[in-house]
Amino acid sequence: MHSIGIIGGTGYAGEKLIQCLAQHPFTTEFRVYAKSNAGEKSHDISSRLDGLADNLQIESIDNISLEHDLYFIDLPPAKALQYVPKLIGNGKFVVDIGGDYRLDFEELYMQWYKFTHTSPHLLKDKVYGLADHPSTNYDNVKLIANPGCYPTAVLLSLLPLLPDFADKIISVSCAAFSGTSGAGNAVSADLLLPGMYGNVKVYNVNNHRHEPEILQQLYKNGFHSPFSFTPHLLPVSRGIYVTITIHLSEEVEKKDIDKVYNTVYQSSPFVRLRNNPPVFQLIIDSNFCDINVSIKGKVLIITAEIDKLVKGAAGQAIQNMNRLFGWDETSGLLERKLKYVSV
Repeated sequence: MHSIGIIGGTGYAGEKLIQCLAQHPFTTEFRVYAKSNAGEKSHDISSRLDGLADNLQIESIDNISLEHDLYFIDLPPAKALQYVPKLIGNGKFVVDIGGDYRLDFEELYMQWYKFTHTSPHLLKDKVYGLADHPSTNYDNVKLIANPGCYPTAVLLSLLPLLPDFADKIISVSCAAFSGTSGAGNAVSADLLLPGMYGNVKVYNVNNHRHEPEILQQLYKNGFHSPFSFTPHLLPVSRGIYVTITIHLSEEVEKKDIDKVYNTVYQSSPFVRLRNNPPVFQLIIDSNFCDINVSIKGKVLIITAEIDKLVKGAAGQAIQNMNRLFGWDETSGLLERKLKYVSV
């Protein structure tokens, strides 16, 4: 049994962490530390936590206990750098849900995140925690960089192809779609109902910080073709949907494509290979990733979806913890008693 600390647990992902940990069979206790809302009860911040953590009081982020075995960190860019080195130095396990340790090279943080990385020595020691991919190795690991939401959906869709088909790929184009919860719970005029209702917006064209994260992992697995990534914002609260178009140099049999996906994900409890393109309603509030693959001639189209707050954040973080400690990786993640329409 393990004790868990959540640093920055008052946002949407933090709320989902609390929901998962409250029903987790292998965690004895968990405490939440935050800059805002310190001293308040968690269910006073979110009514969705009523009956789950009624006695959980938010503690000050300035007084983080070192008694926990593992820490989840859910903070804005560059903020985790204040805590991770000390925690690792004290022999603690850390799962960083933010992006502060996902990239391998410190210079990329100034380019894409606009901050100077102050603990670059940890970048080479972390594991990139794509929990459903069999190549993710948790041996002798203290720091897990939880993948971003878009990268999770894109990488789970593309990585199975690369060992056998990378040399046949001419180009890859990804159109990605997100619900508004991806921006967090801070008020933004662009995300208010009058601006979003009935609307679709393209944003951060050729400038989204998840693009280098995606390419980093693709290159490590033999990818060497042109790649484009265009994110869109949908007038829905939750969900990530990607449509990936792959142009091939020659025709490939559908059965050969299906074989590689079935082989890679045969042991994954959360990747579901669908006969038809996935739909939002079947994935919301779950840790599943639904993937459909279609091929016609030399064009391969992959559609996939995840819940941004679960598989794209808190759920995958819990799954990473489960795999790290050798527990059943579904622990705390298959209960569906709490199913909400809103975030």
